[in-house]
Amino acid sequence: MTLLEVDQLVVDYGAVRALDGATLSVARGETVGIVGESGSGKSTLGSAIGGLLPKAAEVTGGEVKVDGSVVGSMSARELRALRSTRLGYVFQEPIGSLDPTMRIGRQVALALRGRASRADVLDRLATVKLADPARVARGYPHQLSGGMAQRVAIAMAMAAEPELLIADEPTAALDSQVRDEVLDLVFALAAEAGTTILWLSHDLPAVARRCSRVAVMYGGRVVESGPASAVLAEPRHPYTAALAGSVPGAVSEGQRLVAIPGQPPVLSGASPGCSFAPRCPAVLESCAGERPRSHVSGGHDVLCHRASETVGAAR
Repeated sequence: MTLLEVDQLVVDYGAVRALDGATLSVARGETVGIVGESGSGKSTLGSAIGGLLPKAAEVTGGEVKVDGSVVGSMSARELRALRSTRLGYVFQEPIGSLDPTMRIGRQVALALRGRASRADVLDRLATVKLADPARVARGYPHQLSGGMAQRVAIAMAMAAEPELLIADEPTAALDSQVRDEVLDLVFALAAEAGTTILWLSHDLPAVARRCSRVAVMYGGRVVESGPASAVLAEPRHPYTAALAGSVPGAVSEGQRLVAIPGQPPVLSGASPGCSFAPRCPAVLESCAGERPRSHVSGGHDVLCHRASETVGAAR
């Protein structure tokens, strides 16, 4: 059953187009990784789902539905209810998502809808494996390490056992050991609560290990999606192939990583063709002026004029 449906979503920041017809469908219980270079539209997509786009952003086309309800048509009250009961967010900078003037215990209590006892708060903090929940509850955000602050943010995001958790690079600011611990925690808590995960990430190997499905974004569109292990092992879109080939560990010992040539596009409107065409090693004449349509190739949904070919086979 579909929980989240993004249909041809277009978002502009003034003269810059961040999403250029992004389309994505997520079923209940799925763990979906959204990958792509910086500027591909991942964070804008994540914010749009909860109606959290900044004032500078304007939705100029398409729509987002959560369990059949159109987010763009919701009143301010309905949006607050959506965020507090059905959606959970974990952001990249944990300190920035916490109120610096309020003790941690009070913030967790509010996330538990304000009716939580002290025991409830401490239990929630213990659930995210904080060593001394009572001390953490008495403290302020600036007194926590990055890993501790992110655990608090996770506790608050999961307090209402949301239907959908949107995790936007939640471990980017953490060291490698803490990163794995925090990711283990996120996925374990979500599995226990039956929460669907949408994980925005640059870490392709981790997405392949942890997610059931992956969606690859480029130029504000989802250019390929499908089972995570299959998409990253046998990509059908040239960008997915290039992205997977540029990851450390993707090449044999002694071989050089192959960087993707050129730069991601900065769009000022709808891309007239495939936005990856200027960087693509398999470009066709039609790519520059004809927008590719979605095709099913090898069990993947692919936006590419050459989708019927295994374009990633030679990477």
